[in-house]
Amino acid sequence: MNDQNPEPATTEHYIGIGELARESGCKPETVRYYEQIGLLPSAPRNEGNQRRYTTATIRRLTFIRHARDFGFSVEAVRELLQMADYPAMPCEEVDTLAKRHLAEVEARLARLTSVRDELQRMINQCAGGSVGQCHIIDVLSDHRLCHQTGPHGGADVIG
Repeated sequence: MNDQNPEPATTEHYIGIGELARESGCKPETVRYYEQIGLLPSAPRNEGNQRRYTTATIRRLTFIRHARDFGFSVEAVRELLQMADYPAMPCEEVDTLAKRHLAEVEARLARLTSVRDELQRMINQCAGGSVGQCHIIDVLSDHRLCHQTGPHGGADVIG
């Protein structure tokens, strides 16, 4: 056995990265990335230098993946994990973080709604024909033809 990274002597069941990835719905590359940036603790390794994970890691990785699915940033997930590590602490900070994220989501939705509405207007006003006569091209070339006067922010929220 490798004395540098011995597999802990417990009755805990250990799994490899492939099974962890399947159980949590992540790719192995994502598991390694989350370890690299410190969201997951470094996994102990067996004699063959393969990472070995516990059910606690499955729960933590599932939490990370689910929080990311909700759109929380990596830093927000880090904060949430730090708070989750102290189950007796009041959840006021968690609520504050979630409310801040909700406000960001609502602002993004408002920008997307504006982009959708402007796109719909451009499409509805386009009579077809040639590109030289296309209303969509005209509007994209001249922001004054838009109903919205400020920037749309679509690229920022669409990706």
